[in-house]
Amino acid sequence: MPQNQAGQSNAGWKQPRFPRWLRIVVIGRNPKATLVRIVVLVVTSFVVFRFILLPIRVEGISMLPNYTDRSWNLVNRLAYLRHEPQRGDVVSIRLAGPHVMYMKRIIGLPGETVAFANGRVLINGEVLDEPYEKLRCDWNCPPVKLGFDEYFVVGDNRTMPPELHKHGGTPRSRIIGKLLL
Repeated sequence: MPQNQAGQSNAGWKQPRFPRWLRIVVIGRNPKATLVRIVVLVVTSFVVFRFILLPIRVEGISMLPNYTDRSWNLVNRLAYLRHEPQRGDVVSIRLAGPHVMYMKRIIGLPGETVAFANGRVLINGEVLDEPYEKLRCDWNCPPVKLGFDEYFVVGDNRTMPPELHKHGGTPRSRIIGKLLL
């Protein structure tokens, strides 16, 4: 029979037990079912956040005031499986690799001509109503004719000089998905 350091028998020694309520809270009444739930949750989370929802963080002020610097958002990668991007959608655009992206708003659709005159967006010569636009600008940019698979994207903060603002035509293949939040 095993003995402890004092030479006494360990026969009466019991392993400390957690209170029943604590065991139920931590692992549930059925540990096997709890393990299955954990595995399902981990696999589901991996699939959702790897292939469907892409978490992104806004870096910079180009989308102010609607999306603030350093805020987190989710991009729905499945948003455009059944239909193409629409005017006014806020999208994520892949630049180089899977982690370098822009977040911009679509204002021009394929085949349209987009221009800025005195801060107003002109689509095929007509002024675009932009209810999401809160900060007026004084941009003047020449007309740009979009190709059959190009979308014109621009940030919401147009108080910045147009030279410092990333905007223009982007191919459909670079649009990852639509912002969820």
